[in-house]
Amino acid sequence: MSVARPESAQKVLSLYRQLLRQGNQFAAYNFREYAKRRTRDAFHENKNVEDPRRIQELMQKGLKELQMLKRQTIISQFYQQDRLVVEGGLSGKDTGNHGETLRQKDTGWD
Repeated sequence: MSVARPESAQKVLSLYRQLLRQGNQFAAYNFREYAKRRTRDAFHENKNVEDPRRIQELMQKGLKELQMLKRQTIISQFYQQDRLVVEGGLSGKDTGNHGETLRQKDTGWD
């Protein structure tokens, strides 16, 4: 968004950062990536908006989206899943810092 006043530009940038950070809180990789992509696309699409009223509307919409993301990330953390291969990191049967099993591959039917 192209913003005439520096304090407005700072608020827009702050909202952008908050949305990206909140999107990174999703437990599932696909949701994290979707949230980041959606945030970047929305801000890129509206980067040339100069009308102060339209900027205010977009800010309000962004704040609502942030509140929704906060609720959804909390819910997603209730349903932790194994990391995907594309995420890298731990795989197979690995142990954490204190010796507990972090993830164990399914060994199949016995």
